[in-house]
Amino acid sequence: MILSENLGAGPGDLVAVTLPPGPEWLPLVRDVWEAGATILPVDHRLSPREARAILDRARPAVVIGQEGPTVSTEGVPIDPEIGVCLATSGTGGDPKIVELSRAAVTTAVRASIEALGGRAEDPWLCCLPIAHVGGILVVLRGVILGAPVEIARRFDVETVAQSPHVFTALVPTMLHRLLAAGADVRHFRAILVGGADVGDSTTERARDAGARVVTTYGLTETCGGIAYDGVLFEGTGVRFGPEKEIQVAGPTVMEGYRFDGQATAGAFTLDGWLRTGDAGEMGEDGKLRVHGRLDDVIFSGAEKIWPQEVEAALREHPRVADVAVAGRPDPEWGSRVVAYVVPDPDAPPPTVQELRDFASDRIARFKAPRDVVLLESLPRTVSGKLRRGELPPV
Repeated sequence: MILSENLGAGPGDLVAVTLPPGPEWLPLVRDVWEAGATILPVDHRLSPREARAILDRARPAVVIGQEGPTVSTEGVPIDPEIGVCLATSGTGGDPKIVELSRAAVTTAVRASIEALGGRAEDPWLCCLPIAHVGGILVVLRGVILGAPVEIARRFDVETVAQSPHVFTALVPTMLHRLLAAGADVRHFRAILVGGADVGDSTTERARDAGARVVTTYGLTETCGGIAYDGVLFEGTGVRFGPEKEIQVAGPTVMEGYRFDGQATAGAFTLDGWLRTGDAGEMGEDGKLRVHGRLDDVIFSGAEKIWPQEVEAALREHPRVADVAVAGRPDPEWGSRVVAYVVPDPDAPPPTVQELRDFASDRIARFKAPRDVVLLESLPRTVSGKLRRGELPPV
């Protein structure tokens, strides 16, 4: 028992953990949770400067790293009702520290199992970063429900393909790699996929391979997924604000951002609904449809183009390994669609005309890219989210 025996940490103490993923995380998180303390997982892949920025912002009482636990003299108490703190991915600026209550986390874990039709004792494989909301929630399934949880030290196709577990959570890039390698994924009763747009074609490919893929929508600020395959969790409400912004209320919404009252106030409407920054609508089938980030939309002429829709179409091209889409200034149209393509290294890169023709079979031609920029890799956060703002100008 790292905490209760050696440090005496308990309610009101924030415990930051900077360890790499591994089996030691499960008893560590259990110890923090049962001691009534609050855990803040910090991604071990961050640079020292990035990790220090998170710790300086969070002010934990204890930091547990490779060399063991350290009691901080600059720690600041936290509300004992907060069970988990997570740093946002920082795609839109400096990360903020999200405070999630113990009640919210417990509700999220139980709602997920209910939505999946699973049981508390079903085993899970964790191959997401534990500092990612999807990763820590897998670990917490072991703590709160007693589920068997294996924590992979890193994601690799062989580990997932040979896993005896029946549930796992991935980001789209991981799913793409599994499908490209022809991995056997039939043994999973469900693979949760979130964190970015998956695309209908990728979902269909996975289902053709025998996997049950469940697309999730949610934020760190909502304890992860609040909708599976567009179906909202019980007790979660969604409404649409200006520009069809998705706004959320329910038992899994965050308490706020640690030490950032201004950001917290800006995150909520006056009547207490969380502003997601995403646009969407409710379909005729009663399912939530997400278009993308409001600040990502491309206005070209009189048309509104969502980059995620174009990316999903281009990702099907056999010579595209990865792709991002952004708007760039155009003297005639205001903005034009530009595709940033990571080509398959074993094939000639696709031309802009090839991609336009390919995309036009799947989406309206005015949405197809007018320029293509070839890159070796796309700028992403450590959890795999695209840093669209860091794509180079054209």
